[in-house]
Amino acid sequence: MDQDNLLAAVDLGSNSFRLSIGRIVQREGISQIYAVDRLKETVRLAAGLNEKMVLDEDAMSRAIAVLERFGERIEDFPPTRVRVVATNTFRVASNIKEFLPRAEAALGFPIEVVAGHEEARLVFSGVAHELPPSDNRRLVIDIGGGSTEFIIGEHLEPKLMQSLPMGCVSYTKAYFPGGAVTAEGFQKAEMAGRQELEIIAKQYRKLGWAEAYGSSGTAKALIATLEESGFSEKGITLEGMQKLKKVLIRHGSAKAPELKGLKNDRMQVLPAGLAIMMSAFKELKIERMFQGEGALRVGVLYDMLGRQAAVDKRDESVKQFIRRYHIDTKQAARIKQLALQFFDQIRPKEETPLALELRQALGWAADLHEVGLSISQNAYHKHTAYVLSNADMPGFSKADQAILALLTLGHQGRLEKINPFTPTRPQWLTLLCLRLAALFLRRRQPIHPEKLAIEVNNNTICVSIDKTWLENHPLTQYSLQLEANQWKNADVPLSFKVMAV
Repeated sequence: MDQDNLLAAVDLGSNSFRLSIGRIVQREGISQIYAVDRLKETVRLAAGLNEKMVLDEDAMSRAIAVLERFGERIEDFPPTRVRVVATNTFRVASNIKEFLPRAEAALGFPIEVVAGHEEARLVFSGVAHELPPSDNRRLVIDIGGGSTEFIIGEHLEPKLMQSLPMGCVSYTKAYFPGGAVTAEGFQKAEMAGRQELEIIAKQYRKLGWAEAYGSSGTAKALIATLEESGFSEKGITLEGMQKLKKVLIRHGSAKAPELKGLKNDRMQVLPAGLAIMMSAFKELKIERMFQGEGALRVGVLYDMLGRQAAVDKRDESVKQFIRRYHIDTKQAARIKQLALQFFDQIRPKEETPLALELRQALGWAADLHEVGLSISQNAYHKHTAYVLSNADMPGFSKADQAILALLTLGHQGRLEKINPFTPTRPQWLTLLCLRLAALFLRRRQPIHPEKLAIEVNNNTICVSIDKTWLENHPLTQYSLQLEANQWKNADVPLSFKVMAV
């Protein structure tokens, strides 16, 4: 099969790792994705977190073994056709920086650690694409191993999203150790879930929905067990879950002989998933829930399809931020054009995914570098970096936002403040392009020097500029001297010089 027609999504959840491969099919001008292969393995990554949120070696080894198997399946895929997203355990593990390189080496592709809101957006997208079209408002609940996402949306667009730190693996560890069920443990788990949901319940009930779907393995297991055991005629109901709860408590585990349709790999975490789902039904006043297929991995596939078609969700987020923070679009466009001009002069002749990603990030950073002016002119670049690092930006991973923060924080001022980011050489050079663009365009007017170019020889950056033009612009000349001093005095693996020609 033609690999150019395939996309691969890898979902690294706190309970299970999933790989989905889809084929792009064009019909009447509409692109759709049809599944051609799926792999799923239970890893229980969240079970490896201790009280200090350190991921233990056993859990990491389980994950590495699965990633190596997944890696073999997609090793021939172009990097632009694979997207790997990691969720709650990757977000909260304190030693994730040590584990992430090992995981990426095992899989052979970079891993994006996505924020809770971005996970929720992708989950809703995946479910909505797999459901029949409808004008009804829909509630989607995705119970993962370490977090649960709650989304209300219409058509393909989420309207309200929240990710709460309650998952079937973390709750199993806390309230049902080893899968053992007691009335006391169940009561504590349910109360913990309801306390989390109290924060969002009123807002969700006010917005309302017509249909409710559960998109996770927990929801699928509950529906199968409730229906096949005769506790529910269709889907998930509170009455059916109450019956299931009594059976679990009576037998002390999910291994009760009267339970039908429950797979072995779900037995240990089912009680925790049931407690979370019951909490949601009680706090949100849900009457009945049906199975929603697709979820995160399908959402990732359709997000990639959008990027392939130049409909990148990140571009939409940038446009929203431009409007929200009242950015001077003319100045942003001037900065962007010049920064990208510099970047194209120094980037490698051979196109690489890394170079394309950095060029894209540079453009977004130029668009958004003055976000902080809406807060304060003083040290506005710091405000910009903080906003871009911490705001919910649909389509962007945490790594994406970290690059934007690095570039916008460093686009002016002292270079030493960038060192904690430990930039790579390509990132330093990308930052250079933004700094020079901001320097030359400080007057917020177009510039037209006859000769303006940069080149990099080994570790030396050389800016060539028309001598006469430079003499007629003393402020720019002085600023370039200060810039050279910055690169000289900072702990940076590059030196900087100006050549008037």
